[in-house]
Parts: sequence; structure tokens; C-alpha cells
Amino acid sequence: MLMPKKTKYRKDHKRRRGGVASRMTDVSFGSFGLKATTEHWISSRQIEAARRVLTRYTKKNGKLWIRIFPDKPVTNHGGEMTMGGGKGAVDYYVAIVKPGTVMFEMEGIDESVAQEALISAAHKLPVKCKVVSR
Repeated sequence: MLMPKKTKYRKDHKRRRGGVASRMTDVSFGSFGLKATTEHWISSRQIEAARRVLTRYTKKNGKLWIRIFPDKPVTNHGGEMTMGGGKGAVDYYVAIVKPGTVMFEMEGIDESVAQEALISAAHKLPVKCKVVSR
């Protein structure tokens, strides 16, 4: 799973959601990309599941870039905790994805295979996506 090696603060605020992406909006490295059309938090497990799908489709021939990184810690309490018990321990990490963010990029494979792979990877993610090309 992806997670930061070290962080300045162990726990993080929830932050407000909203807005559209102002960076990572174009396909920069590869030829084809998977672009988010809605906003959501994407966990490191979901990123890993999508990565597995993409590497299986390419049969390790093409190149793959993961443009998002889960650097926001999400905390969780155990069951039946009373109120006033403080903030829970860090449970997992998420990447904040806004509409317009290019999350994955591919190069070195046929266009039809890349489209099929990216659509299959999109099914593993909690955001609506579209396949874009350079």
C-alpha cells in the first residue's frame, strides 16, 4: 500500500471539499490517461487495485504513471466508543481527487488495449472517470 514515509503531523483535519482541479489536469507523461469527473477521497487500497488491473492489461510491456498519492491520514475509533474519548488512531491514507485530475497515465501499448484497461481500472475507483489522450 502507498503511504507517506513520514509526516509533519500524525493526524489531519477533515478539510472542506469542493472546487475543480487546477493542477494535474493534462496528460503529461504518457499517451493515455484516466481523468476524474467527480470528487472523492481515494484510499491507497483502491489505488493499488486499479494499478493491478492496469499492469495485468499491459502484460508488463507499457509504462504506467500513478499521478496521485495518498498523503492524508484518516482516523477511526473502535466500536462502542463513548463521546469525549479523543480522536481515533490513523486507520488509512487517502488521496484527495477533484474533478479534472488525471490519476493514471499509460504509454507504449495499443490504443484499444489502453482504453479497455483504463475503463476496467475506473470500475475499481469511487469516482466517475473518462479516458483522455494527449
